[in-house]
Amino acid sequence: MKCRMLCLDLDGTLLTDGKAIGRADRDAIRRAAASGVKVALVTGRMPAATDSAVVQLGIPCIRACNAGTYILKGEQCIHAEYLPVKSMMGIYESIRPFGIPLWIFRDRQWFVTAKDRFVEEEETLIHYGAETVDVEILARKWEIEHTGPNKVLVGTEPLLVQEIYGILRSRKDADMACSSENFLEIFPRGMNKGKALRLICGEEGVDVRETMAFGDQELDIPMLEEAGIAVAMGNGIAEIKRRADFITKTNNESGIAHALEHYRDLF
Repeated sequence: MKCRMLCLDLDGTLLTDGKAIGRADRDAIRRAAASGVKVALVTGRMPAATDSAVVQLGIPCIRACNAGTYILKGEQCIHAEYLPVKSMMGIYESIRPFGIPLWIFRDRQWFVTAKDRFVEEEETLIHYGAETVDVEILARKWEIEHTGPNKVLVGTEPLLVQEIYGILRSRKDADMACSSENFLEIFPRGMNKGKALRLICGEEGVDVRETMAFGDQELDIPMLEEAGIAVAMGNGIAEIKRRADFITKTNNESGIAHALEHYRDLF
């Protein structure tokens, strides 16, 4: 069976540690696209933070943003899911004793309950500023509008991330996974990158078995489990490597290009 869609995580996968797309990876993806293969960027990033990758690739891409809870085809949203406001507030109350901000994402917006160095570093990285809000006022507004966030995020030191993960993981109203050692992403129950892959395939008329997915972190595992071919980056965590059909080189060593060459007969 031929590969008809590439599903690519961004950080630690398509992007080097310098947050650029290597030439070999870019050229390999462009060749695949020129042959008719569709490209989807499936990422925890908000839409504005994907713009640079789309420009660097220079080809049309579907973007599954906010951990797959907000999917764009061009500039049109083709699917969105939202956490209940009650869930957002419960998560906020759980992390408040730790004195760290809650990151809140809705569609193209990014809110934070306060700014610390992790927020400021992200603002510098993506060239986009977060809006500081009173979470209780925001919650009341969204309750009136019958809406909520696509996802919320905890960004802090690795040990604290794992401590908070241990506290929150028993919640029945949300799913969560780490996108790096510093970030715990929390999204609506039942939504993940694997579901995003299925939704994109349905939109594009592609059999899920005709997909190849690339990732490196816990957040990517459902996507690799759904894909026809699962490729783990050489820099990926051990768990994702155990679930992969192929382990490629690292994100700094043109790992995507290496895998596409390995599977060249499928294109």
